Order: sequence, then C-alpha cells, then structure tokens
Amino acid sequence: MKKFIYSLALIFMLGVSANTVVAAEKSEKNKTEMTVEQQAQLRRITERVEEIKSMDKSNLSKTEKKELRKELRELKKQSKAVGGGVYLSVGAIIIIILLLILIL
Repeated sequence: MKKFIYSLALIFMLGVSANTVVAAEKSEKNKTEMTVEQQAQLRRITERVEEIKSMDKSNLSKTEKKELRKELRELKKQSKAVGGGVYLSVGAIIIIILLLILIL
C-alpha cells in the first residue's frame, strides 16, 4: 500500500513538473525586450540597492533601519514589475520533487 501511495505521488509530481517546464518554455518564447525606459529604471533600482547594501548600518536608529527595509521591499516590488517573473529551472524542480518524496 505504501509503495502504491509513493508511486502515485511520484507520478503526480512528475506531471506537475512537466507542465511547469512547458509553461516556462512558452513564456520564454513570448518574452519581449525591455524598453529603454524600463532598462534605465531597473538600472536605477539596482544602483540604489547596491548603495543600501554598502552603507554602514551600525550607527542607524531603529526607525532609519525600518525605513531602509521598507524602501528595499518597495524596490523589490518595482523590479519584479519591470523585470518580469521568477522561473524555476528543471534542476530546481527535480530537487523539490525529491525532497517531497523523502519527506513523505
């Protein structure tokens, strides 16, 4: 019975991963180039993130640190909106499936 459940779970996971791979391939084909404005905005966002990372945060107050975190979250949202989505590679999907199988 246990082998049957594991085999069903494996078949289900492989089916889901195959659909994800097909969807990723379709999205790569439909991917459009970013405009000059979008590239400039993305460049500004990355420069600001690098500035924040290189700052010495040890002498900042709690409120200033909170403001920096809020700004970083907002920059992350903006970069996702401009740059597109996040795609999982086939290797990452296989690793996730194997971890799920080991846990079950």
